[in-house]
Amino acid sequence: QVHLVESGGGLVQAGGSLRLSCAASGSTFVIGVMGWYRQPPGKQRELVATITSGGRTNYADSVKGRFTISRDNAKNTVYLQMNSLKPEDTAVYYCHADIADIGYRYSGYWGQGTQVTVSS
Repeated sequence: QVHLVESGGGLVQAGGSLRLSCAASGSTFVIGVMGWYRQPPGKQRELVATITSGGRTNYADSVKGRFTISRDNAKNTVYLQMNSLKPEDTAVYYCHADIADIGYRYSGYWGQGTQVTVSS
């Protein structure tokens, strides 16, 4: 069984910063791409950023230059540093990871979500 546990959400004023963390535990034989998604109020879940095990990153246009994704493979943890936050960044942020079992069968896993609220 795999668990993704997120932390670091909260309330911040516009222009401020937050850092999210997501740690994977359990049957994590191989961890592939890890990423962050968000779901604003009344909207669909959307991609924020992803990172491969080798460190290659991909960002949504709306966060480029403000957010930075990183990971610590030794700790099975992915981070999202969010700077210059805007009210439109308000959302529930979800961690996602592609994790293989001992037979190299990959499955996608989601964290429980953490609320980020940016006040104007």
